[in-house]
Amino acid sequence: MDFDLTMEQDILRKTVRDFAEKEIAPVARELDRREEFSLETMAAMGELGLFGMVVDERYGGQGMDYISYIIAVEEIARVDGSHAATVAAGNSLGIGPLYYFGSEEQKRKYLPDLCAGRALWGFGLTEPNAGSDAGGAATTAVLDGDEWVLNGSKIFITNASTAISRGVTVMAKTGSREGGRPELSCILVENGTPGFEARPMHNKMMWRASNTSELYFDDCRVPKENILGERGKGFHQMLATLDAGRLSIAAMGVGGAQGAYELAIKYARERQQFGRPISTFQVNAFKLADMALEIEAARLLLYKACWLKDNHRSFSKNAAMAKLYASEVMGRVVDEAVQLHGGYGLMQEYDVERFYRDQKLLTIGEGTSEIQRLVIARLIGAI
Repeated sequence: MDFDLTMEQDILRKTVRDFAEKEIAPVARELDRREEFSLETMAAMGELGLFGMVVDERYGGQGMDYISYIIAVEEIARVDGSHAATVAAGNSLGIGPLYYFGSEEQKRKYLPDLCAGRALWGFGLTEPNAGSDAGGAATTAVLDGDEWVLNGSKIFITNASTAISRGVTVMAKTGSREGGRPELSCILVENGTPGFEARPMHNKMMWRASNTSELYFDDCRVPKENILGERGKGFHQMLATLDAGRLSIAAMGVGGAQGAYELAIKYARERQQFGRPISTFQVNAFKLADMALEIEAARLLLYKACWLKDNHRSFSKNAAMAKLYASEVMGRVVDEAVQLHGGYGLMQEYDVERFYRDQKLLTIGEGTSEIQRLVIARLIGAI
């Protein structure tokens, strides 16, 4: 077994880390305070090649492996969760479905701009009354001649209402199967289509510099050829998209935990109480040791899942495990990191406060911790 990164992966990690520290870290706190999505840092991330990382070069992608992509997400998350969310959702939820299930025409139409970071694309899955029960989506798409007519709404959709958002992939009910089960399909809807509105959501606790949207469809008409893949395959496309998306959420957990840990150990070495650094007290030294231990375990679990995907082997169970464990590890790490900061950890001028808020989404988004345990239980044959 070889645990070393390739030379290319090592260079990528150093490059993205340097970029995040120089370009994102200085503005992250203020963007969070203003709840502002930055087109400037978005363009810089695009120029660095952080979008379309696993997409074939003929569509404008970088042609990298999945471990390289995850390393990039991890390094951005080490500095700021909002920017990491933009990259993770842009690749896994925006580009992913188009790349893996789109027609050749759809790929060539949308992917070049998305892979260059000139545009963003959303993944319309969650609804006000359909979260964990994604198959219970109420949004409908009825075929009327040569057009799909969509009605319904979506919520908590990342990257869908920025100034450069190009459109969304919408999972909608397109009919019924035998036994009354819904037929679900994915349909592409471009921003600016009559009857479609994407509204930014505000007053969030976390990822305040990431774009989150509500989507509304009111007799929205799109061409019949805007269906993604085959009719009725939407639920399977959604599951495959979430499998890969869990890896990027896990990377955000590992990276965010790493960033919070580094803030904690730096502060603990500098903070003096009773005449010595608080890191030297055993109770605090053990906190830091436990953080380092769990981060290392989470990273190894995540990288194994990515290795399985890169080698075209079954990775669903490992992705669910990595997402579950890494997101909960970050929760434990940020909690102790704030504790080590004491009262300062509760103040916005200390970055650990932002890490503490940003973590919570990881145990909810792209499948709650409860759903991950259900997925794992099924895959190990327990239920």
